[in-house]
Formats: sequence, structure tokens, C-alpha cells
Amino acid sequence: MTRAGSSAFTLIETMVVVAIVAVLAAVALPSYAGYVTRSRILEAVARLSDARARMEDYFQDERTYLDGAGHCGAPPPAMISADAFILSCSATATTYTYTATGTATKAMSGFVFSVDQTGARSTVAVPPGWLRAADCWTIRADGLCA
Repeated sequence: MTRAGSSAFTLIETMVVVAIVAVLAAVALPSYAGYVTRSRILEAVARLSDARARMEDYFQDERTYLDGAGHCGAPPPAMISADAFILSCSATATTYTYTATGTATKAMSGFVFSVDQTGARSTVAVPPGWLRAADCWTIRADGLCA
């Protein structure tokens, strides 16, 4: 016997709410993961742009892209554990290429972007399932460029 006027959730009502939350989570989580990936890519290409500006400033002052030891005049900053990309530089007196390579620890392995002294941006590699436009920085899985 139940008392008249008592209110409580039934098992069916609770299961319906759990199912709705599960569907919402199934839709939201892949979108969130894509958003995080795109934000990390945008951080990498911003760092490449900054590196290019520093190399051009160095060239304006020294008339070469190399320092006295034969390395890039504006070396890449030291990597910290929060970085999703490792920056590297190779240079001659009149040319350079800065490269950002994705790290496995931040689930960015497979991504490689570069920029050179002419300002040419390129997507060297992307992981499987991504479309790549070689003459720009690919920032989305559908091949959209920055």
C-alpha cells in the first residue's frame, strides 16, 4: 500500500534520465575532443609565427640566420611538459625552416607543421582521418587551413 500524496522517483524515471545524460555525453565528448585538438594546433601555429618573426628580427640585425655556433639565430624555446608540440629549427646563412612536431603525450602525434624564411606555411603530416592541404596550416580534420 502506498500513501496518497507521497512523491518519489521510480526506477523507470531514473533510467530515462540516465539514458538522456548518456546520449548527451556521447554527442558532446567527441566535439569537445575536436575542440581541444584544434586549440592545440592553433597554439602550435602561433608559436611558429612567433618563431618566424624572431628569426626575421635576428636576420635584420645580423644579416644571417645562423648564430656564431652555426645554429639558428633565434633558437626554439625549451620544451615544457604542457607543450603539445616540439619546435625545432634548421638553418643556413640565408634560409631556415622552423618545424612544430606533435607529441604523443598530448595525443598530437602525427601532426607536423612548418614555416620557412619566405613565409611559406606547410602542413607536413597529419594523422589518419585528417585531410591535408600542403601549402597552408591545416587546422581541422576536413582540411580547413589557417
